[in-house]
Amino acid sequence: MDLLLQIENIIEKNGSDFELSKLFKQYITEYKSSLPELFQSSQGKDFLVKHTKKLDSILELMYKTVLRRAFGNYMPMRSNIPIAIVALGSYGREQLCVHSDIDLLIVYEEINGYNLELIIEKLFYLALDAGLKLGHRVHKVNDLFKASTEDITIRTSLMESRLITGSTFTWHATMRQLNRIRLYKQKEFILAKIEEAQIRRKKNPTSMQPNIKESVGGLRDTQLLYWIAQTIYGISSLKEMSGNLFSDEEYKEYRMALELLFRVRSALHLITNKQEDRLLLEHIPAVSRLLGFSDERKMVTRVLQAQWRINNFTQIFAKKMVRQYLVEKPMIATLRQSRLSKGFYLIDDRLYASYNIKFKSINSLLEMLVALKDKPYQFDAGFLNQFTYAKIAHPLSKKTYTLLKELLKKRNMHCFLKLFYDAGILHQLFLNFKKVMHLPQFDGYHHFPVDIHSINCIKFLENIEDPFIKELYDELSDEERLLLKIAVLFHDTGKGRKQDHSEVGAKLIAPLAKRLALSEDALNRIVLLVRHHILMSSVAFKENIHNEKTLYTFMSYINDTKNLKLLYILTYADINGVGGETYNSFNSKLLHDLYKSALEVSENANRITDASKRINIEKRLVNSAAFKELPLLLQKKILRIESNLFFFSHTLEDISSIALQAKEVQDYSFNIKHKQFLTIEIFRKIPLNISYLLASLSRLDVGTMEILTLFDDVKYFKIDFVKNITDEEIADVEEIIANSFDMKQEVKNLDITIKKEQISIDCDHSLTHAEVSVQTSNQRGLLAYIMSCFETLNINIVTAKIHSSKHKVKDTFLMEKQNDICNNVDKIYTLLTK
Repeated sequence: MDLLLQIENIIEKNGSDFELSKLFKQYITEYKSSLPELFQSSQGKDFLVKHTKKLDSILELMYKTVLRRAFGNYMPMRSNIPIAIVALGSYGREQLCVHSDIDLLIVYEEINGYNLELIIEKLFYLALDAGLKLGHRVHKVNDLFKASTEDITIRTSLMESRLITGSTFTWHATMRQLNRIRLYKQKEFILAKIEEAQIRRKKNPTSMQPNIKESVGGLRDTQLLYWIAQTIYGISSLKEMSGNLFSDEEYKEYRMALELLFRVRSALHLITNKQEDRLLLEHIPAVSRLLGFSDERKMVTRVLQAQWRINNFTQIFAKKMVRQYLVEKPMIATLRQSRLSKGFYLIDDRLYASYNIKFKSINSLLEMLVALKDKPYQFDAGFLNQFTYAKIAHPLSKKTYTLLKELLKKRNMHCFLKLFYDAGILHQLFLNFKKVMHLPQFDGYHHFPVDIHSINCIKFLENIEDPFIKELYDELSDEERLLLKIAVLFHDTGKGRKQDHSEVGAKLIAPLAKRLALSEDALNRIVLLVRHHILMSSVAFKENIHNEKTLYTFMSYINDTKNLKLLYILTYADINGVGGETYNSFNSKLLHDLYKSALEVSENANRITDASKRINIEKRLVNSAAFKELPLLLQKKILRIESNLFFFSHTLEDISSIALQAKEVQDYSFNIKHKQFLTIEIFRKIPLNISYLLASLSRLDVGTMEILTLFDDVKYFKIDFVKNITDEEIADVEEIIANSFDMKQEVKNLDITIKKEQISIDCDHSLTHAEVSVQTSNQRGLLAYIMSCFETLNINIVTAKIHSSKHKVKDTFLMEKQNDICNNVDKIYTLLTK
C-alpha cells in the first residue's frame, strides 16, 4: 500500500478529511493484523520498540498531512512551526503495548502568523477518526511547570517525554521546562509516588492470576524505580545506574525478569484483542503457546518468579536512592538509641539496616532475629538487602538448624517467613521448599502459589480467630505447638511432582524433623499430619459425618485424640490460608461437627454403634428440661421417629423444638434463618416440589440437605446454603417456598450432563440405607436435576451433602432401602445419565 502516493492524490484532488482518515484507518488496520507475525519474530522490549517506532511514523505522517493541507505547496520548514508532538508514558518509554492508549502531549508557543489551534485540532481529529486510541494533552510551553505542580499525574507523565516530530526549537524550550519540573520539590514528589505505590501494591498482591502491570513486582514497580532515579539523577535510562547503584549482574537479572513481563503483556493484548493486563486462568494456555512454553505451570512459575525479582530489586534500590530524603538530623539521635548492633536498628517494631555495612552471615542475622522479643515485626528495605545477599553455605550447619528451630517456636514466625520469601532465601533455609517456590496451583480452589499459601497458613495459625479452636490451641504444650507449626508450614511442599503430594511431603518432612532434633513421637505425629492434611476437610465436606463407618474409618487414619486435635487446628489454618472467603461459618460448622463426633469415637474404648449412640442420646433427651415440658403423647412420638440421623445431627433442644413445630402443621410451615448462611426448614403434610425449590435457589449453592419423616405424616426438610441473603430478599425466598407446593411448577432448561462412570452406588452402606455419589463437572441446577430423578423413581432421600469447587462437584445422597431399589440400580444409572 503506497500510502504517501494515495495521500498526495487526495490532497491534489482537494479530497475530504473523511477520505484521509479512512485511508489512514485502512493502513492502521492492516498494520495491526500483521502484529502477531511480528511478535513471533521479535518479542519482549524489541517488539515494543518496533511497535512504538511504527506509530511514530504514522503520527509523523499524519502531522505532515495536516501541514500539507494547511499550507499547500507553501509549507514552511517544520522547525519554524512552533508545535512539538511529544510521546508520554509507556509510549514515551518506547514500551507501548498493542492495545494501550497512545499518550500524546502537544506543546506550542504562541507566535502571530500561524493558526496553531486549527492545526492541532485537525491532527487530533485525523488520529481519532483513523482509529488511534489517544490520550492527549495540549499545553503552551510556559504553562507546563504550572500544570505539573497542580497534578502529580501530569508531572509523572512528563518525566517520560520523547519528541516524535515537530519543531526542535519548541522541543528544546520544552526540555528546559521539564528539567525545571524535575528539580522542583523532589522530596515531596518522590514520597508521594512511594505512598501511591504502597496503596497500589496492597490492592494488587501476588496471586496466581497476576496483573502484569499493577501487581507487586509488576511493570508499575519498574516505573517507580525509574521515576525516582530520573528525579534525583536526571537519567534517561535505568541502565545508567548500573555499576553505581547496583551491579551489572543485578541489573542483568532485573532486565531478564522485565523482558518476560513485556512478552507476557504483549501476548495477552494480542490474544484477547484488548487492553488486558491480567494473566487469568483462561488466558494461560494461549499465552503459553504463543511464548513457546510447553508447560503452562512452568510459564506461570517464571512469571511469578520474575515479579518476585522485580519486587526485590525495586524495594532495595528505591530505598537506597531515597534514604537521603528520609533521614533528618533529629532522627540520628533516635537511631543511636535504637541500635541493635553496628548498622542495625529497631524503631517502632521495624528493623533497619545501613547500606554501608558489609553483608553478614546467615547465622549472625538469624541470631539477631532470635534475640528479638516475640512480636510481629516489619522490615525496611535495607534489612531486606542484608538477607537477600546473606552468606549461606550448604549443607546448613547444626547451629543454623538450632536457630531456625528457635524461630519456629516464636508466636510470630510468619513475619520472618515473609522476610525470607521477599529476600529469596526461603528455599535455601528450608530445602523442602525448593520445588514449590512460585509454584501455581490450578485447582480452582487455591488463590495463591504454594510458597505464599504456606506462609499465610502460618499467619492464620498464629492468629486464630475461632474461639473454640483458639482454646484447643492454647491447651497444647510447647512441643505440640512446634510440631504443629512445622506440619502446617510444610504440608504442601510435596507438590510439583507426579506422585501424591501428601505422601511426598510426608517423606520430605522426616529428614528435616531429625535435623531440628525433634523427638521420635513429634516426628511421627508431623509425618502423620502432613500425610493426612486434607483428610479432615475431605470427610467433613464430602461424606456423612454422622455415619459410624465414616467416623471409624476417619479415626483409623488419625490414631488418637491428640492427632485429631492437631489435625483440626491444621485444617483451620490450611483452609484460611487458601484465600478469599473459603473458610466460612458454613464449613467451620461441618469441621466442628466432625471433630465432636470423631472425638466421641476416639474417647470411647468400646465401639459405638448407631444403636448404642441413639440409646445414649435418648437417655439424655428424656432428662432434658425442654423434653420434660412436652406433652406425654408428643414425647412418645419423638422416641418412635425412625431416623437415627435426626438424633445424631440435632441438639437436644432442637429435637424438642422441631417436634413442637411439627405438631402444629396443617398443610405446611417453614422457617428462614440467615444469620451467617441461609438455612430453610420446611414441615409439610402435602407434597413439596423439591426440584423446583432447589432450581429456583440454585444461585445460593446448597451445602447440605436433610430430609426425614417425623410423625403424623409430617416430613421435615432442612437445607443449608453456602451463601446468604439480605433482609430485602427474604420476601422473594418466601414466595419461592410457597410456589414449591404447586406440583405443576416445572424445572426448565436444565442442560445437565452426567456420565455413568461419574456415579457410584453403595448398597452396603448400612442395613437401612444406601449411598449414591455423583462426581461431575459443576453445573448450575445439578442438584435440582438429581432430586427430580430421585422423585421420578420414588426414592426417599434422607440426607444430601454437596461439595463443590470452581470446576468440580461431588454430591453424596443417603437413601432409604425401599421398593427393592438396590436390585434395580440400573434404573438410577439410566435416569441420571439420560
